[in-house]
Parts: sequence; structure tokens; C-alpha cells
Amino acid sequence: MQRAALFRGGDAQMAAGDLGELLVPYMPTIRVPKSGDRVYKTECAFSYDSPDSEGGLYVCMNTFLGFGREHIERHYRKTGQCVYLHLKRHVIQKVPGASGGALPKRRNAKLFLDLEISSDVNSDDFEYEDEAKLVIFPDHYEISLPNIEELPALVTIACDALLSAKSPYRKQEPDSWEEELQASKHAKTLVQLDNGVRIPPSGWKCSQCDLRENLWLNLTDGSVLCGKWFFDGSGGNGHAMEHYKETGYPLAVKLGTITPDGADVYSFDEEEPVLDPHIAKHLAHFGIDMLQMQVTENGLRDNDIKPRVSEWEVIQEAGVKLKPMYGPGYTGMKNLGNSCYLNAVMQAIFSIPEFQRAYVGNLPRIFDYSPLDPTQDFNTQMAKLGHGLLSGQYSKPPMKSELIEQVMKEEHKPQHNGISPRMFKAFISKGHPEFSSNRQQDAQEFFLHLINLVERNPVGSENPSDVFRFLVEERTQCCQSRKVRYTERVDYIMQLPVPMEAATNKDELIAYELKRREAEAARRPLPELVRAKIPFTACLQAFSEPSNVEDFWSSALQAKSAGVKTSRFASFPEYLVVQIKKFTFGLDWIPKKLDVSIDMPDFLDISHLRARGLQPGEEELPDIAPPIVIPDDPKALDIDESSVMQLAEMGFPLEACRKAVYYTGNLGAEVAFNWIIAHMEEPDFAEPLVMPAFGEVASSGAAALGAVGLDNQPPEEMVAIIISMGFQRNLAIQALKATNNNLERALEWIFSHPDPEEENDPALDTMDMENSANANILAETGSEGPRIKDGPGRYELFGFISHMGTSTMSGHYVCHLRKEGRWVIYNDLRVCASERPPKDLGYIYFYHRIPS
Repeated sequence: MQRAALFRGGDAQMAAGDLGELLVPYMPTIRVPKSGDRVYKTECAFSYDSPDSEGGLYVCMNTFLGFGREHIERHYRKTGQCVYLHLKRHVIQKVPGASGGALPKRRNAKLFLDLEISSDVNSDDFEYEDEAKLVIFPDHYEISLPNIEELPALVTIACDALLSAKSPYRKQEPDSWEEELQASKHAKTLVQLDNGVRIPPSGWKCSQCDLRENLWLNLTDGSVLCGKWFFDGSGGNGHAMEHYKETGYPLAVKLGTITPDGADVYSFDEEEPVLDPHIAKHLAHFGIDMLQMQVTENGLRDNDIKPRVSEWEVIQEAGVKLKPMYGPGYTGMKNLGNSCYLNAVMQAIFSIPEFQRAYVGNLPRIFDYSPLDPTQDFNTQMAKLGHGLLSGQYSKPPMKSELIEQVMKEEHKPQHNGISPRMFKAFISKGHPEFSSNRQQDAQEFFLHLINLVERNPVGSENPSDVFRFLVEERTQCCQSRKVRYTERVDYIMQLPVPMEAATNKDELIAYELKRREAEAARRPLPELVRAKIPFTACLQAFSEPSNVEDFWSSALQAKSAGVKTSRFASFPEYLVVQIKKFTFGLDWIPKKLDVSIDMPDFLDISHLRARGLQPGEEELPDIAPPIVIPDDPKALDIDESSVMQLAEMGFPLEACRKAVYYTGNLGAEVAFNWIIAHMEEPDFAEPLVMPAFGEVASSGAAALGAVGLDNQPPEEMVAIIISMGFQRNLAIQALKATNNNLERALEWIFSHPDPEEENDPALDTMDMENSANANILAETGSEGPRIKDGPGRYELFGFISHMGTSTMSGHYVCHLRKEGRWVIYNDLRVCASERPPKDLGYIYFYHRIPS
């Protein structure tokens, strides 16, 4: 980069007036960050460059967007913005003192960049030094900072405000605002009773109740008791606090958080989390060796019952020396705090050529035509992530010879291994009640959320999500009249049930369960885990078998009757995504996971599941809609709990499932599922159900009847009811609008207008686009029908995502992909050649069609 002039403290001084005159033409474009402004001073909008990168980061003094050296010229050409704050972090070798020790060497009084400390720098030998300067384009004039006396006051204030601005990702990083813990006043003098108590490595439960989560070990007498109850229904019965009030024993450690680095300790007397500098000695008193303990990703819950050979060890291939992989396609992703579900899905997505071509192949065009704020553009952030994963720029092997040379030059250049998807996660989860949180999420639910966003943000003539889309033919039969109805719907995932009754090792499972209960009762270590072995053929058979239809209304009988439904593939996708339905709910509504081993095939043929349509001799059910009965008091409407449970097993929040079943009039899980997909982007999606009077809903819809466009949108629950009867969405909206949102009259209107006029109503199109956020996930009602890539039903496995833990709300995800003839494990930042890919323990499998 050519520099026309360089102004440094001791090199070329300019008078204060000269600097002021130099900045005068640009003063109207320099802004002071206000409350609410997002300041991106740690990451480029188009790449993963940061102040740590060789070229540093340029922050626009008007938009506060950050740009790496490769992308700054694009922003200058597009916006004409000339003044940028250039940020650079250097790693400097400390100067040895006379006594042989290292003396600090800093120009700045403190580090002012909100960056993480690189793990590959020895802090005893190196230190950080942050540098900031103003750069004026297009001539690249540089003005070193601080320069308070020579710069105009507005510029100085703007620079200070930008440097002190909080990171826009603070909400994503829970550790960033935690206060530093203080050592407990009881730690040094803690008295421990010599009562012979020994704590086993697993199988813990509260000594006052049967709870097995949120357990605390009192460090005085070794009591294991449950913690307090939390607002979300988790936690315990407060027995640990009651024990303290009775005994005065002050310190307790949370079981499941103990690692070789420490543990979570709470002081009941000081009423806050504390540090225990003597925690290793205090734990050893009860037979706990800290070096043998491991913590789960979410801090607790999956250590409650941890067998000696756990799925954590098998799935992560623990105990096997794995060779790290570097280069294009072998880039890891940092875990932002329970974001492993996102990491695993995105690694699988960008291993697919269609997604690589759509985003990375079109990267120059996407970047050139990106909006003024590229951080809020889906395609830009997808292209950025894809390039980060596939370019190899952030996955370079360590070079020892280069490292020595860098040390000799007193500057260490850390290798950029892995990317941090903070900007991507912040955008893709914006407004979503679950993905915007720091809680663990269901990878399958996130996959569908991603596909929905891909559908809504076309990147070219072809949509890469087309490779997953397929049509499902559903055959519903009335058991009494034997008449049938064939319908089609769009889907993206094949969900396989797990028939536990088909386990091939039932005797071993029974024996293990007896031993496990005995070990728990005696507080002994659990026996070696025996996992249920389920044949894949049994899962496929369970998928193809007929299932009962709850509350089936037969149009032949015009009454409720018994009905059965079977599903077949009306088309086969290019890429088949198979989900093993491991997650379910117990009788107490507590989510649980089926710990099973399934012999997933490398080669899969589901050609026999091809749909055949109406067969000779079959008679179709009459096309008559069921009568709609709307109670005067909607609170009198009982919610079908079986439908709620079916939806909750798919991973949706429980309250959202209850609302879906209620607002669709108990017409079944399928209709309620449609409601969920259409409303899952709403801020109150997972909020508790509030039942307004029906008159209020109707009147609110009718009050806007005279309005135009979006204000005239009928209540979505009414639209969903009509759609569930087989009518098109636009027809349902048109009928409700024509009848002042009266449901019964709307149905009469539909039957009296069998051939409604085909009008291109822009307002109606806009309504559909804005108010049916996930409409593409369900079906596409255009005249051409949904875009599908039908072909043979023969597939080859190329990847799978595995889950460790007891439910989708906790645990950890890992992705295995087959690349260049071998399996590779993607465990967040760690990317290695896989030696023992646990294909039998996966949760989501990715198959590619075998060309005929």
C-alpha cells in the first residue's frame, strides 16, 4: 500500500493548524458514537480480519463498521467515506532486565482494544501493545493517536468514544460481564469433618429428595443436596440452603463443574459465588481427584450420571491421538457459549458444493452489491462464513522456523486458526427467542431455521436449499369407510423413529439396569454402560408403518372416526437429511434422550418408499370440510395435550406448542405444526399462552377492514384453520377479508366462489411475504409448484452430527464429515482426522444421491 505521507510522533511533525486544515473537509462525515450505535472494532464485516491480523482493522468514523485491509477500498469506493480509525494489536517481546527478568515495554498506558488474549503467546516472554491512528483515504494519510493537542476537539471525542465503545456482541458472551470472583473468607480456615464420607464420581442425588441435577457438595460434612429452584422450572428444592441454616457450614461446590482448573463454589454466609484457593485439598478430603473430573459444555447437567465409557468420550474420540488438519475446508469455529449446534450445522452445510458455489463462488458479486450495512445482510454473512471456512486463510499449520524468525525480530505474529462466528450468530438469531439466547439449542431446529432464511434471501437463479427439498405423499384412510385421501407437503428432513422394542440386546439391557440401580442405591460407581442396539432396518420399518390420526374427521361419515396415515416420498432430494428421533418426553414432561446405537448404513436405498398415488380400487374421501365450532368462551377449549407432546418432541418450546394447538382449534399436530412454522420468528413465540376473548380477536381484525395492505391481515389462527382444510393461503385471506374475518361466512364464501378471479394484488403478495415468514418450509403455492430435484432413491453417507448429553437443552454437538477419502471430526475449533467415527451414535445424518 503506497502512502503519500506519514505523520508520526518523532518523524514528520505538522503544526496543529495544519492537521486541523487537513481534517476540515471531512468533519461533516465524522460522527461520535451514540448510545445504541453498534461499533464493530474487533471484526471485519466481510472477513474474519481483526486488529490482530497483519493488516489490522479499519473502522469507519461515520458508520462504525470494521473492514480488513482487503475490503477497505470497497467501502471507500461505495460510500466516499474517507476517514477511518486504524486499529492494530502488536505482540512484542519483553526486554530482559538486569536481573534477567523481563521488563514491561509499552508505549500505551493500557490495552484499549477489546480483544481476547491469544493462547499461543507466552505472557512471560511477550506482551501486547495496541496502536490506533487515523487514516484518510484515498491518499492514506496517517495520524498517530493520541494526538489531543493537534486534533480538532470533535475528532478527539469521536476517537475516544469509539475506542471505549462496548462490543456489539456482549449479549452473546455471558462471561464478558461477569465480575471477578473473590476468595472466600472461609476458604483458609474451613473445618472439614472426619466422618469417612467418600463421594463417587457419578450417580449423585440429593440426600433429602431424589433430584439428580443442580446438586451441591457441602465442603464441611460432604452432604450432597439440591440447590434452589429457578424461574424456568429447573433447579431444586433448596435443601442445600436449609442444611446451611441448620449447621452453619458455609461453603459448597457444584457437582458437575469440577475440572482440573477449578470448580463453582458458593458461600452461603457471604451469599455469592466465591473462589476457594484450597479447593483441591478440600475435595480430596472426600476422595475427589480434580484431575479426573470433567465438566460439560453447559456447566452441569450431563455429569449427573456419567458412565465410565460415555458418549462424550466415544463421540469426541477421546483417548485417541488425532492428527490436526489444516488448510481449505479444515477450519474450526469458536464456541461462543453453547453455540456448538450452529458450528456443527454450518460445517455440514458448507461441505455441500451447491452452497459453496452459491455463496463462496458468488462472493465478489455478493460483496460488491451488499447493502451499506453488510453486517445485517444474510447473503453477505453467509458468503463471509463460507469463505472463512473454505479459503484456508484461517487454518494454517504452525511454522516453527517462521516463529523463531519472528521472535528474533521482537514481533510475534499469531497464526489465525479458526474463526469466531459472532457476527453471523448475532444476525441469524436476531429476533428469535431461542437462538438469540446463550442456551443450548436443537441442531435440527436450527437447520430448518437456516433453510428458511436461505429460502427468503435468494442469492441467484438457483436456490441452494433446493437440494434438501422433497415432496411427501400422505395417504389418510378412514378405517370405517375404507376411503382414502392423498395429499402432498414439502419437507426437508426425514425423521426416523426409534423403536426401542426392536433392540437386539434386551437381556444385556435388563441386566445393566439392575446393576445400575444397585450401584446407585449403594452409592458405588456405575457399571459399564450397555447401550440399546437398534437395527436401522427397524427404524426404516417404523417410518413406513401406518400411524393413527388423532381426532380424525371422516368426510365420508361426516363424523369423527378412526383414521390411519402413511407417508411416502413423492420425490427424492439431491441430499437426504435423516434425523434420528432420539429426544422425547417422559411422563413427567421432562425432556430426555434415548441413548441408542443404530447401525447407520454407508449406502442407503429407499427406492421402495417411492409414493404410488391413488391405486386402482381405492375410493377417495369426499372433499367436504369439517364443521367449525368456535366456543363463545375460548377458555373453555381444552388443549389436546397429545398434539402438544408431538410438537414438543420435535424440539419446539412447550408454550409455543400449546399456543399452536390452541390457535388451530385442536385440529391435530400437523395443522399446529403449520402454525408454528408461520409464527416461529415472532418475539413472543415462546411466551406463555394468553387466551383473549374471541370477540376481541375478531373485532381487532374487523377494525382494520377498511385499511389497505398489511394492516388488513386477518388473524393468523383463522387463516391456519382454513389452510388446514386444503385451501390455498391467498384464498383463505381473500375469503376472510371479504367476510369481515367471520370464519363460518368465510368458508361459505369459498364454496360459493369455486373459481375466484386471479388477481395480482401487490398488497396481498406483500402480506404473504411479511406475515408468513416460514411459508416456504411448509409448501409453495405458486402455479409451478415447489422446486424439487427428483431422482433415484440411492444415497451415500458423507456426514453426520452427533449430540452428547441428556436433552437438546444441554450437552454438546460435534460434526463428522467425509472429505478427500477420509473422515474428519469438527469439534468447534478442533479439526482433526477421525480415527473412529461413531456413525452409530449420530443424531442427524447427511446423505448424497448416488448418480444412476
